[in-house]
Parts: sequence; C-alpha cells; structure tokens
Amino acid sequence: MNTQEWALLTFTILGQMAVGALFVLMIVRAYVSRKAGVEEADRTTDGPLFMIVPIMGLALLASLLHLNNPGNIFGAVPNLGSSWLGREVVFSVTFVILAALFNFLQWRKIGSPGLRTVIGWTAVVVGLVQTYAMGMVYMIRTQPAWNTFATPVTFFVTTLLLGSLAVTVALIVNYSINLKKVNSAEKQMELLHNILQGTTVSAIILLGIEFLVYPLYLAYLATQGAAALESVKILTGSYAVTLTIRLLLVFIGAGVLAAFMFRNTSALSREKVMPYLVYSAFFLVFVGEVMGRFLFYAAHVRIGL
Repeated sequence: MNTQEWALLTFTILGQMAVGALFVLMIVRAYVSRKAGVEEADRTTDGPLFMIVPIMGLALLASLLHLNNPGNIFGAVPNLGSSWLGREVVFSVTFVILAALFNFLQWRKIGSPGLRTVIGWTAVVVGLVQTYAMGMVYMIRTQPAWNTFATPVTFFVTTLLLGSLAVTVALIVNYSINLKKVNSAEKQMELLHNILQGTTVSAIILLGIEFLVYPLYLAYLATQGAAALESVKILTGSYAVTLTIRLLLVFIGAGVLAAFMFRNTSALSREKVMPYLVYSAFFLVFVGEVMGRFLFYAAHVRIGL
C-alpha cells in the first residue's frame, strides 16, 4: 500500500467510527431519557459526545493527505449529480458541521431538548448517507474486488461496530470521571451495565454479519474473472496470515467482552473488571478492522489500464 491508500484507510475507518459513535450515542440518550430523564441522559452522554468532532476532524485531515493537491477537493463538489466522490465530500463536511453544532448546543444547553435531539438525529442521517457515499465511491467496474455487495455492507458493519465499541469506552471513561461524584452512583452503574449489554449484543450481531459476508465475498470473486480471482489468491495466499489474525482479533475482542457481560457477577466486580475488558475489546476490534481495511486496499487488482 502507498501513502495515499493509508490516508484513505484512515479517512474511511475514522469517518465511519465517528458516524457510528454518534448514532449509538443518540440511541443511548433516548434509552436513558426514557428510564431516568433528560438530565440523566445529558450526564451520561455529554462527555462522550465530545469525541465525535475530533475523530471526524482527523478523518477529514487524512483525506487531504490522499490528494496531491488538496485544492482538488473543491473540484469534486460541483459534480454532485454524477460524482459519488463529490457527494462524499459534501456529506462528510455537513456531518462534522452538524455534529459540532449539536455538541455546542448540548454543552451550553441552548434550545429545548427536543430541538437538540432533532439536530443530533439529522447529523446521524447525514452521517449514514456519508457512509453509503464512501462505499459507492469504490463501486468501480475496473476494480472487481471493490465492485461487489461486500463493500457497502462491510462499510456499514464497520461504522456500527466501531461506533458501538467506541461509545462503550467513552461511557466507561465518563462514568469513572464524573458519575461517581453523584449520589446515585449505583443507579448509574446499573444503567451503564444495561447499555453495555445492548452494545455487546449489537457487536456480536455485526460480527456475525461480517463472518457471513466474507466467505460469500471470496466465493463470489472466484467466479468473476481473472482479475477478481487474482484478488482471492492475494487474500488467501500472500495475506493469508494477515487475514487470519484480523478475524481472530475481532472474534476475541467481542467474544471476551460478551462472555463477561452476560455472567452473573456482582456490581462491585463488574465495576472493577469491566473497564479493562471494554478497553481491550475496543483495541482488538479496532486493530482487526484496520487490518481488514488494509486488505481491502492491498488486494484489489485493476482491469485494463
């Protein structure tokens, strides 16, 4: 992989994680609001919300490194009607602007909770469209390894998987810093545990989709001509070890967390051990997803010139 492809890897991984994290945070806000009220929802999610804009900012910065001349990005914008790259640019910038606005309004408590919620969900919708546009950028006929159903599917799986696990980390950190200071710390821990059970179930389902799609993807490529078959040989030959490690990392990361979350353990033991498992799970899955995106770029074979 060259430098430009590493920049694209960083842009897509971080950009998708930012969208997924905001999506999950909005679901968490709705859950906590219903269970314990809007004030409790703010206390639970306002801290984690601050990670969205920096992550997306780093993604956009990485995207500029992909261009020989960063000014070329403005040339893609007028072609919205025909260019998925132009749409990707517009939706990415719009997402970070809406996310920053939502973050600011939440921080300063400007406007009604309902208005802030509408802005937050609008940012999520724009972000999901951004993820779709990211996938469509790679649906190119001359790139058979990219031009398949697996590209948009895996992009959305990465969005939701990394988003879910990033939020679990942020919630644990937020609890450790702030929520122990309030009188209802035991109630906070119970809410947090319920939220983490939900994100863990989501991670298991998403990993199940990922493990189902990949063999189907390889089998499909094997029937799509010489260039596609060459990509299969690269993945199962030169990069077989990388592919195996990548699958093991995401499996172990989600599996260990799931085993702990659904054991009958006391609140005290959960509180002591949970942070380490959550951090470890996120690290393992994140590295696995980065390796998966590396393989995405490393194994493509172009048809023609």
